Amino acid sequence: MENQGSVLIVEDDSSIRHSLRATLTALGFTVGEARSGEEGLERMQMTEYEVILLDINMAGIGGMETCRRLRRSFPRVPILMLTVREGEDDKVRALELGADDYITKPFHIRELIARLRAAIRRQRSPVIAPNSSLKIGAILLDPLRRRVEKSGRHVVLTPKEFDTLHYLIQHAGQPVTHARLLMAVWGPEYGNEREYLRVIVRQLRMKLEENPSHPKYLLTEPYIGYRFAESISED
Repeated sequence: MENQGSVLIVEDDSSIRHSLRATLTALGFTVGEARSGEEGLERMQMTEYEVILLDINMAGIGGMETCRRLRRSFPRVPILMLTVREGEDDKVRALELGADDYITKPFHIRELIARLRAAIRRQRSPVIAPNSSLKIGAILLDPLRRRVEKSGRHVVLTPKEFDTLHYLIQHAGQPVTHARLLMAVWGPEYGNEREYLRVIVRQLRMKLEENPSHPKYLLTEPYIGYRFAESISED
């Protein structure tokens, strides 16, 4: 069986940890385990895994601080946080500390596997030059010419629409919080102006989506922010 990638599970619940290890190993992943954030940091110093599956609620330094330290020491390694469904504030904070994505408990194993594979695929991809054109589905974005096309036809965007779309496509497949997107496009003093985003995203959906009420590209992460689809069939 082809190796699917290496995963470090940082989880203090031994039953969840062992169950995940058994499932992932059977599917072809190489799996490491850590019972705490401290142990997870030590394991990463010894073996750099391709993706980290990190529980938020742990004793010791906890998941949030572990995420912050991991991101500081390993800037490119994807971190997926395990969160509870009600913990919307935790999800936002985790993303702001550097997590790449989150999985809510209880989770479906198929969703978890899909997120892990996507994270590993992004991690293995070469770093894209800042001015490289980006294409997902029928949408092509050219940063140098500040031009967007859909199915070969030019789409006229305002400067803020272009900058918002560019940032989301650069992070395709990953949830981007409202505050992070606002600060990236408008600046650090605009972290709470969510109405700006609602207007811009609505306009982008009108211009880019076949059905703006049921978008395929610009997806909403409830209470969190937005996610641009990682891949779209052009059929």
